[in-house]
Amino acid sequence: MTLGFILWLFAVSLGASALGGMLGMAGGIFVVPILTLFGHIEIHTAIGASIVSVIACSCGSAAPFLRGGLTNIRLAVVLETATTLGAVSGVLLSGIIPVAYLFFLFAVVLAVSAKQMLARRGEPAGAASVADPDRWATTLKLDSTYPHEDFGQGVAYQVHRLPVGMMLMYGAGLISALLGIGSGVLKIPAMDTALRLPIKVSSATSNFMIGVTAAASAGAYFMRGDVTPAVAGPVALGSVAGSLIGARILLALSGDKLRVLFVLVLLALAILMLLGAFGINVFGVSE
Repeated sequence: MTLGFILWLFAVSLGASALGGMLGMAGGIFVVPILTLFGHIEIHTAIGASIVSVIACSCGSAAPFLRGGLTNIRLAVVLETATTLGAVSGVLLSGIIPVAYLFFLFAVVLAVSAKQMLARRGEPAGAASVADPDRWATTLKLDSTYPHEDFGQGVAYQVHRLPVGMMLMYGAGLISALLGIGSGVLKIPAMDTALRLPIKVSSATSNFMIGVTAAASAGAYFMRGDVTPAVAGPVALGSVAGSLIGARILLALSGDKLRVLFVLVLLALAILMLLGAFGINVFGVSE
């Protein structure tokens, strides 16, 4: 492996983690398609490096979000129990599904997530708080406040439909282990639409959770030989630096702009991975 390729891996992971950390998904969702489509890296090796980058990205961006008052720690701990169980289930299935199916599943997940996120565009801050409170969320004291860029003060929000959210988190963890995407791609839509959280709270809380989910499956990927140090090392270093950049951008970005960016990125990646599932590679990279 040449020095130029190592620097390329670092630069790719830095940019991917900056964008992913800003959206609450870490860099895994971007690292996998970039390494496979542009870097000629086999998808399982790319997923192994992505799992490592997810852990690094979560650790790097957690502190800025906590200082900014966006992360709901109590909710993260509750949801992570379901997500971790899903990740363990996904590890058991990850060596069985063919590569083409992984590409197709990746594309479907991205497209569904984009549709769900777009549905709540333009919703006023705190609008979901007028509904009846969720009994489980009230008992566990999951409701909280977050700083809003337009009001200059804390905006209260409520957590809704917690049992539905727990089921979706199990599915997010399962797909995370299969695809190495950090599960933020499903966690954020789940928290945004099912739990009715503000988009910034969803992103920050997802970033706090994804490292735990990835750690649950990282050991199994390492034991199978899917984590290649020469690839995972530069990716992890770039992910730490990129996640810090992404966290600072998210704190300054408006919620509506963040939602639109999320949707555009997901749709673009969904198209690329769907083409890859059917053996069509617009970049001329062999699988």
